[in-house]
Amino acid sequence: MQNLTKQTLEIYWQHIKKYPKAIILAIFGVTIASITNVLSPLFFKNFFDVLSQHLPSNTNDYFILVQILIIIAIIEFIGWAAWRITDFSASFFQSHIIRDLSDTCFAYLHKHSTTFFHNNFVGSLTKRVNRFTRAFESLSDRFIYNILQMVLNIAGITMVLFFKDWRMGLGLTVWIVIFMAINWWFVNFKLPYDIERSKADTATTGVLADTITNQINVKLFGGYEREKKRYSKTTEKLRYLRQLTWYMGSTFFAVQGLLTLVLEIGLLFLGLYFWKLGKFTVGDFVLIQSYTIIVLLRLWDVGRIIQHIYEDLSEAREMTEIFLTEYEITDPLNAKKLKVTNGQIEFNDVSFYYHSTRPILKNFNLNIKPLEKVALVGPSGAGKSTIVKLLLRLHDLSEGEIKIDGQPINKVTLNSLWNTVSLVPQDPILFHRSLADNISYGHPEAKLKDIIKAAKLAHCHEFINGFPEKYDTFVGERGIKLSGGERQRVAIARAILHNAPILVLDEATSSLDSESEKLIQDALLNLIKGKTVVVIAHRLSTIMKMDRIIVVANGKIVEEGTHKKLLKKKGLYSRHWQVQAGGFA
Repeated sequence: MQNLTKQTLEIYWQHIKKYPKAIILAIFGVTIASITNVLSPLFFKNFFDVLSQHLPSNTNDYFILVQILIIIAIIEFIGWAAWRITDFSASFFQSHIIRDLSDTCFAYLHKHSTTFFHNNFVGSLTKRVNRFTRAFESLSDRFIYNILQMVLNIAGITMVLFFKDWRMGLGLTVWIVIFMAINWWFVNFKLPYDIERSKADTATTGVLADTITNQINVKLFGGYEREKKRYSKTTEKLRYLRQLTWYMGSTFFAVQGLLTLVLEIGLLFLGLYFWKLGKFTVGDFVLIQSYTIIVLLRLWDVGRIIQHIYEDLSEAREMTEIFLTEYEITDPLNAKKLKVTNGQIEFNDVSFYYHSTRPILKNFNLNIKPLEKVALVGPSGAGKSTIVKLLLRLHDLSEGEIKIDGQPINKVTLNSLWNTVSLVPQDPILFHRSLADNISYGHPEAKLKDIIKAAKLAHCHEFINGFPEKYDTFVGERGIKLSGGERQRVAIARAILHNAPILVLDEATSSLDSESEKLIQDALLNLIKGKTVVVIAHRLSTIMKMDRIIVVANGKIVEEGTHKKLLKKKGLYSRHWQVQAGGFA
């Protein structure tokens, strides 16, 4: 935890030091306000000394008391002004730093690989970001309004009491050391349970997010009772840990209350002893009581403050872990932009394993000529989609090399690689934004007329015109307001507008009815002109006109050729064709 705490604070510090003026101004305000807290009781002491030692009829004493009250008023006003300076300064730098932290989290998260996102719940990741920024706000508040004020107040009060009598100053110092030591021990004892509670809270959120995302599966597959029990199990674990930490807190506050009672009564007894010796006045008792209240208020909070600081750090811990997780796939040093002139793609002795134990491709070789239209077919799990993911460098190779126009893709920038390829996935996911925004996502500068042109080519202009808000229609989370076929046509329109030299179609027409598929096939014939095209298809009727069909099985090429040649071979492709053709018949 110690090293991770250091890393968390280092991340915060990198953002804090961008706003030195506002932070210094806030600290200055707290310092001045804390000084006024120490000074005011001193003048109240004088006030009560004059009040107790003289008669009300004494006019001179009356004016002395008025002067003292005026001084107290001035001191209190200075304290009030100092707190206003602190508040406005803190509001300025906190709001800016929270924004900067959110931007940093966003930027770092999105640089992680697709594997990272497959292994983490969406709800869990968003909660980590929110907790990380809230933890900073909480920590900075505690430092400014609690810790700094507490240190300055106690330091000033201890100095005054030492000046009054060294025994009182020493007694307060010893009590503070004991009090802080007990607080520190308790917080460290409780910390592991707080971390477990935080993890249980995250797990509960993850389960909830997962079931909401899959709510249709819960309904259709009778999973309601199972998921309810599963969620209840996670919430019960969270309840147990929450109750346990709360009980610990209540026990500690009982001990702390006893210690504060010892301090308050002990100082009064000591003051009574000095009063008996003629060294204390009524005003001194007022001073001691005022200082005792200030010390107790500050130190009573210290237990909660330390606990909350550790809780904040444990809240931030999960996002810090992500910051400490290296990217699986990154741009190499001195990476250059990919320059595509012809669109030739080469797979040279490519091998790829999942978790180093599950081979997907082994010594795979494939040369796709410039502007060639190639289809990848084969049974599920043969490695077709993996080939596309490797081409897009969504995974890194275990062995071998992939080149585009002679340039190894692991030596060029990822952005230049991705800008070179337009992908239409099997299950396109859209942003909860307008249809125009989704279609133009790969070409954000596109004008509406260009968006409409791409939509017409993809045959989605017709259904878009049927919406009241047309191209300004929001599609819902993940495009849920559209049918599967409509989402796929929007994705095709997006690829058309992107207009990259290499086009990848991963089951791009799988969700379309026969009539829509024919329209899309006509649009794709225009789209693929002048491009190198890789098509993954299970429906063999969609790839009959490809220049070459590659049949993949068990991570290897077992057949290749045109549709007609492969039918004559009477091999795996022919058998698949007969099955599908028989089904169609």
